[in-house]
Amino acid sequence: MELTLLGTGAPAGLPRPHCPCAACATARGERARAATALLVDGVLLLDLTPGAALAAARAAHSLAGVRQVLLSHPHDGPAVELPAGLPTAGRVADGRVLTLLSGHRVRAVPMDAPGTGYEVTSSGGQRLLYLPPGGAPAGLSPENGRAAVPYDMVAADVVGRPDAVARLRAAGAIGPDTDVVAVHLDHDVPPGAELDRRLAAAGARAVPDGTTLTVGAYHPVPEVPRRTLVTGGARSGKSWEAERRLAAFPGVLYVATGGGREGDPEWDARVRAHRERRPASWRTEETCDLVPLLAAEGPPLLIDCLSLWLTDAMDRVNAWDDAAWAAGGEKALRERTGALVAAVRATRRTVVAVTNEVGAGVVPGTVSGRRFRDELGRLNAGVAGECEGVLLVVAGQAVTLR
Repeated sequence: MELTLLGTGAPAGLPRPHCPCAACATARGERARAATALLVDGVLLLDLTPGAALAAARAAHSLAGVRQVLLSHPHDGPAVELPAGLPTAGRVADGRVLTLLSGHRVRAVPMDAPGTGYEVTSSGGQRLLYLPPGGAPAGLSPENGRAAVPYDMVAADVVGRPDAVARLRAAGAIGPDTDVVAVHLDHDVPPGAELDRRLAAAGARAVPDGTTLTVGAYHPVPEVPRRTLVTGGARSGKSWEAERRLAAFPGVLYVATGGGREGDPEWDARVRAHRERRPASWRTEETCDLVPLLAAEGPPLLIDCLSLWLTDAMDRVNAWDDAAWAAGGEKALRERTGALVAAVRATRRTVVAVTNEVGAGVVPGTVSGRRFRDELGRLNAGVAGECEGVLLVVAGQAVTLR
C-alpha cells in the first residue's frame, strides 16, 4: 500500500497565517507544512485540504483516480473547493466499514474528541491507522487478554496527543516494527532538530510534505534510549523534558523521591502540580528505595529526582556531621551510591532519571553544602556514564550531551 502525504501540518498549516511565534517564523521552505491530507494508492483521499490537487501534482501524483474522499475532523473556515472529478467528501459513522472497488477496506474508528479515525486495509493485507488532529481512539483495550494485531503504520497527532500513541501501545496496536508518522504538526514545537528529537523519544518520525511511503515496507524505527539522565538547574524545565520523553508510553511508574513535608504548603503545591500534569495511566510510588525497582521487570520508570535521593542517602549516614562522615559515613554513602549506579547499569527497564546541576554556581559557604555539591556531582557522573542518553536542560531548551 502506497501512502503519499500531501500535507503533514495542523488544520491551519505551518506556519500559521499572521502568527509571530518563533516556530512559525522558522517554518519556511521544506519546513513549511500544509494541512494534513493522505492519498492512499491514488484511490482514497483522507481529508480534503486547500490546494490538494496542486500538492498531489508536486508529489508526482494525480487525484484523477480518487474514488472516495473521507474527512476525519470538522473543518472550520470557508468551504474547501472540491477539485473537478472528485466525489463529494464525507465522514463515516463510527464502526462502519466501507469496501472500495480497489479492494481497500476502510473502518471508521471512534475517537475521544470530535473527529473520526480511519483504519485502512489494502488487498494485500497491509494496515494503516490514520487519526484526526487532537484525537485518540476511544475504548481501546486488549480483548480477552489478547493484544491487538499491530498496525504496519500509524499516522497520528503525536505531538498534540502523545497519550494516543501510549493507548495504542498498551493495546498492542503499535508494536516494535510499527512505523509511527507524526502528522497535524503545529507550532507547539520548533521544527527541525528539536522536532526530530522529541518525536524520536516517542518512537516516531516526521517526513516532509509530498513524501510517499510504502505501508508495510521495512523502515528503521527511531531508537529510543533505554536509559536517559536529564539534568539542569532549578526551574529549567528538566522535569517537563523527562515527562515528555515517556508521554507516548503506557503504564509508566513515576518514582517520587521527595515524599511529603508536613507543615510545608509550598512543597505540597509543588507535588500537586507535578501530579496533575502526569497522564492518568501513570502510577506513582513515593520511595527512595530505587535499587529493587531497577532490578525488577516492569514498565518504564521515571525517577524524579536523584538529588532528593542523595539527600535521603546522606541523612541515613549522618553525612552532615563531620565526625560521623570521617568515622564511616563517607564509606557508607559511597557504597549506597555505588549500588545505585550498578543497578542503573544492570537494569533492563526503560529509565528516565532527573537530577540537578548544582556545581555551576556560587561555592557553598558551609562544609555540608560543599559536601552535598561534590557528592551530587559524583553521583551524576556515575549515572550518566551508564545511560545511553544524557540531556542538559537550560531555559527550557534541551541540549543533547550524549
